[in-house]
Amino acid sequence: MTLLWLAAAAVTAHRLGGEMQEVFDDGLKATAQRILPIARHDLREGHQRRDSIEHDEDGDNDRETRIGREARYGEDVTFIVRDRNGQVLLSSRGADASIFPPFAKPGFLRTETHQLYYETSLDGNLTIAVAEPLDHRTELSRKMLLGLVLPLIVVIPFSLLAILVAVRRSLRPVRALRQELANRGAQDLSPLPDSGLPSELLPISAGVNQLLDRLTAAFNAERAFAANAAHELRTPVAGAIAQAQRIRSETKEELTSQRATEIETTLKRLMRMSEKLMQLARAEGGRLQSDEPSDLRTVLQMIVQDFARAGEGRIVLTLPQEPVLSTLDPDAVGILCRNLIENALKHGAQDGVVEVSLRPDGLLNFANDGPVLPADATDRLMRRFERGDGKIGGSGLGLAIVKAIADRVGAEVDVISPRPLKYEGVQVQVKLPIA
Repeated sequence: MTLLWLAAAAVTAHRLGGEMQEVFDDGLKATAQRILPIARHDLREGHQRRDSIEHDEDGDNDRETRIGREARYGEDVTFIVRDRNGQVLLSSRGADASIFPPFAKPGFLRTETHQLYYETSLDGNLTIAVAEPLDHRTELSRKMLLGLVLPLIVVIPFSLLAILVAVRRSLRPVRALRQELANRGAQDLSPLPDSGLPSELLPISAGVNQLLDRLTAAFNAERAFAANAAHELRTPVAGAIAQAQRIRSETKEELTSQRATEIETTLKRLMRMSEKLMQLARAEGGRLQSDEPSDLRTVLQMIVQDFARAGEGRIVLTLPQEPVLSTLDPDAVGILCRNLIENALKHGAQDGVVEVSLRPDGLLNFANDGPVLPADATDRLMRRFERGDGKIGGSGLGLAIVKAIADRVGAEVDVISPRPLKYEGVQVQVKLPIA
C-alpha cells in the first residue's frame, strides 16, 4: 500500500507539474497579449507629448502603473517592448535586457534561467518579450510536491497501523483454529467447532471435519477388525489347545506326544497374541476416562494378586497410605500395569524381584534387575512387534500398548537403564494424571 501510494503521488506530481507548466505558459502568453496593445497605445501618445520631458516622465510612470495593473501575473514576471530594429522602447521596472534574447519568431523560448514568450503587434513594428524565472517555477513545484508528500507522511503510518489492527482482528479466528489443531493429541479426531468462525473459514472447517470423519471411520474399522478377529480366535484356539492336550494324553508314542506339545505351545502363543491385540484395540479405540475417580492402589493390588495366584511371587508392591484418585478407566490402568509387570518378569533377571511402587502424585515405577538396555533400544521397543531379546518369547506388543494408553491419556513414559544408584536393570516410570 505504501508503494502504491508513493507511486500515485509521484504520478500525480508529474502530471500536475506538466499542468502547472501549461498554466504558467498560458499566463506568460496572456500577459504579453494584454501588455502589447497598452504599450502600443501609450507609445503613440508618448510621441505626441514628446515636447515636455517632465511630462514624458510622468507619462512613463503612468504607463508603468497602468501596465502593472493590467499585468497581474506575478511580481517575478518582467517584459520589454522593442521596435522593428530591436531597440528597447519600454520595459518593466527592474527588467534586465540581457536576459531577453533578440526576437526571432513568436512563441515560447527557454533559456538556462528563464522561460520567455514573444509576441508581435499586428503591423509588425513592435515586439514584446515576457520572461519568468525558472527558479520561481521550481519553487512552486517544490511546494506542490511537499504539499503532496507531507499528508502521506502522516497518513501512511496511521493507515498501516489501522491495517495491522484490522488484519490481526480478522485473523483471530484463524489463529484460534490453528491453536485448536496444534493442541490436539495424536488420537483426538473429534470434529472442529464451527461456531464463531467467519464465513470464509466455514468451508475449511467443514472440509477438515469431513477428513476427520473419514479417518475416524478408517481407524474404527481397523480396531474393530483387530478386536473381532482376536475375540473370534479365542474359542477355536482354546478348542485346538484342548485337542492337542487330549492327543498328548491318549498317545503312547513319544514323537506324537512331542508334536502335540509343540502344537499346544504354538496355540497358546497365538492365544496370547490375540489377547494382546484385543488390549491394543482397547487402548487405541476404547474410552479411557471414567465419570467417577477411582483409587489406583486397588487396581495395582488386583493385578499383583492375579500374578500371585498364577504362581508368580517375585513382585514387591509398595503403595502409599492415602488413596491416589484418578479419572482414568480402571481397565486401562490394569492393562498398562499388567503389560509392564509382564515385561519386567520376562526380560529381567529370573532370580530377581520386580519392584512396583505408586507415589501420591500418580507416578508409577516398575523396576527389575537384568541387563542394561542399549541407548537406541528405548524408542525401538515402543514400536509394535519389536522384541528385545530374541531368545525370550513375546508378542512385541506390550510396550506398544503402554505407549498407546499413555499417549491418549496425556501420561509420560520414561525408560531408565541402568536403574538409579545401580549398574544394571531397567526402570520404567509412568506419570498418570490424578484427580
